[in-house]
Amino acid sequence: MDSRPSDETLLLAVAERDMGAFRTLYERHSGWLAIRLARRCNDRDLVADAIGDTFVAVWQKPRGFRGDGDIAAWLWGIAIRRLVSRLRAGGSVAAVFEHAEAAPAAEDQVLLSVEYGDIGQALARLSPEMRAVIQAVVLDGLSAKEAAQLLHVPVSSVKTRLYRAKAHLRTALAEGPS
Repeated sequence: MDSRPSDETLLLAVAERDMGAFRTLYERHSGWLAIRLARRCNDRDLVADAIGDTFVAVWQKPRGFRGDGDIAAWLWGIAIRRLVSRLRAGGSVAAVFEHAEAAPAAEDQVLLSVEYGDIGQALARLSPEMRAVIQAVVLDGLSAKEAAQLLHVPVSSVKTRLYRAKAHLRTALAEGPS
């Protein structure tokens, strides 16, 4: 059995201003957050700033976690929105959607496990632009507006690409493997 404190326990301690618990939470999550954010943005300083902003937000409002879902998912939501805010403020940083050379996060491992299945093959047939929109909106849970900012395209383009990507995926899955 794991003797390490759970994320929930750590977050409760952070709410009581326990700096050790905060440090442990940061050490546990900052690495994978950096890897995932680096897949969205090619500016390491911007990624580092977004992670810093994320944990400042956690320190300032640890009770912002409502208890529904996983703390890691809550942290990811804060982090990706902080990155989008930084991108919005900077305006000139290009987002990238390529795989980093690092260990994948748990949800990325699940996605990799279907890489050779019907869904993986259907996703592989999408254009890079459509895959980027699917990743931003469906996998990362961004709004169309946030995805547009991240991808540096109009909101209407995000909506159109998402609509077309879903249609392509439905058709490809209905046809079966090629």
